[in-house]
Amino acid sequence: MPKVTRDDVARLAGTSTAVVSYVINNGPRPVAPATRERVLAAIKQLGYRPDRVAQAMASRRTDLIGLIVPDARQPFFGEMAHAVEQAASERGKMVLVGNSDYLDEREVHYLRAFLGMRVSGLILISQGLTRNAATEIDAWDARVVLLHERPEAIDDIAVVTDDIGGAQLATRHLLEHGHEYVACLGGTEATPVVGDPVTDHVLGWQRAMQEAGKSTEGRLFQAPYNRYDAYQVALGLLAGPDRPPAIFCSTDDQAIGVLRAARELRIEVPDELAVAGFDDVKEAGLADPPLTTVASDRKAMARAAVDAVLDDSLRVPGARRERLRTFPSRLVVRNSCGCHTPAS
Repeated sequence: MPKVTRDDVARLAGTSTAVVSYVINNGPRPVAPATRERVLAAIKQLGYRPDRVAQAMASRRTDLIGLIVPDARQPFFGEMAHAVEQAASERGKMVLVGNSDYLDEREVHYLRAFLGMRVSGLILISQGLTRNAATEIDAWDARVVLLHERPEAIDDIAVVTDDIGGAQLATRHLLEHGHEYVACLGGTEATPVVGDPVTDHVLGWQRAMQEAGKSTEGRLFQAPYNRYDAYQVALGLLAGPDRPPAIFCSTDDQAIGVLRAARELRIEVPDELAVAGFDDVKEAGLADPPLTTVASDRKAMARAAVDAVLDDSLRVPGARRERLRTFPSRLVVRNSCGCHTPAS
């Protein structure tokens, strides 16, 4: 059978090929509802399938959005990737995901691969973007939106949450339970990284402690972001002579590792140890006990990032654009802090 073309669809629908294109691509011009229905009916009747490769060659852009995350195995990044995929689907785009594994060379590898594929745009969740990666982005003149973190190395549109304010909320809440002090599980970096969410979580913890007149000296502990390694750190911390009365963890994954360590050491949470996390991953509500944490609107953040990466008007030289969009954080109170509330 001869291949069905766009001309065939236009002829059956009684319209032009340009209108057929507008229907298939959801723009750039609006199509009257009745005309759209005729075109869709003709597409279905003829079994027409658009040639996406030809479209990409003509426009020098694909219907793909590249997304680079540090590690999709971690619940927060997995949930954020899913939110981005949903938001992209609403705009008729598909998402390619690459894991940098917190390695600079892998991040650059995916930058080159995705930009070389002429993706419509790139959303980057970077754990400290290097100068090499920033140079790669500049070389391609790429459409890049930073999500969750805003590294110093690149000055582009960023969508983040209020990490400092959220950490302050969690720390204040633990202190309001009457604890002498709150310890903090930070990240693995000995030197703070500007624009890194965990660095801001530590800063928020420090501010809340200082506001309460509490010392932070010797109460910040380095720990990997994942629950497995954080569990090992927590075993040493909780088994030691100076066990803290409360711990604020920079990620929920760390907090889940702390809860596991406390259970193994027969330390009652929250009666003997209060714990709070940050991210409000789905597993936080199923932890034992359910985890008090800090949440942000991941769906809204993902939608804002996809909208920004696809908005052509933001790419016009001299165009005014919101370079940094910050979404508020909110405290989600469950049982691990000492509050007797239903799990949410």
